Amino acid sequence: MLDQVKSLACELPGLLSDRVELLALEVQRAAQALMQMVALVVAIAILGVTVWLALWVALVNVLMQAGVPLLGALLLAIALNGSVIVLAVARVRRLLPRLGLPATRRHLTVPPNPSPSPETRPDECSVAPVASQPAAH
Repeated sequence: MLDQVKSLACELPGLLSDRVELLALEVQRAAQALMQMVALVVAIAILGVTVWLALWVALVNVLMQAGVPLLGALLLAIALNGSVIVLAVARVRRLLPRLGLPATRRHLTVPPNPSPSPETRPDECSVAPVASQPAAH
């Protein structure tokens, strides 16, 4: 038994080293993949904006062919785009509070003890009861 423990103790640094090396290589590959993904997202965004502009040019052209003056067609395109922007900004504002992880913060935050009882020492930690467990009285 002692020989097995010694053998394991001798192999442990090598095992840990191999795993740390694997982690480092995978993090490096993940970083390279992330950089490629960012570059592709930028390219997709540029191409998407180009398509969006071409679509609006075509729509304004169709409206002008239908007899709508250029200024009216442009104002309509601006109004439609502005409406979509307003909706998108409103949605972003509704999503912003989620970035603060409110449920996790509520779950992990220990409320302060407003009035310590005489039997509790000041250096003791007070822990709030878990929601699924009844509070001890």
